[in-house]
Amino acid sequence: MEQDDISRVVEMAWEDRTPFEAIEQQFGMNESAVIRLMRQTLKPSSFRLWRARVGGRRTKHHKLRPRGVLRAYCPTQYKR
Repeated sequence: MEQDDISRVVEMAWEDRTPFEAIEQQFGMNESAVIRLMRQTLKPSSFRLWRARVGGRRTKHHKLRPRGVLRAYCPTQYKR
């Protein structure tokens, strides 16, 4: 995996509204692979913060999301 791809996966993993399934669809990495990548890429304290942040987050998993939410990111996230 190239450095640009790794950076994008890390960015998507930090985003609250990007589900792990979107990362898997785009990069072929399941949730456990993303966790391994984050553990290798981030500092230990940053990894612990990230794990605590995504641990109970409903928006990180398609099955836990409310039915009406179909997007992978907030509409105001990518302003032009």
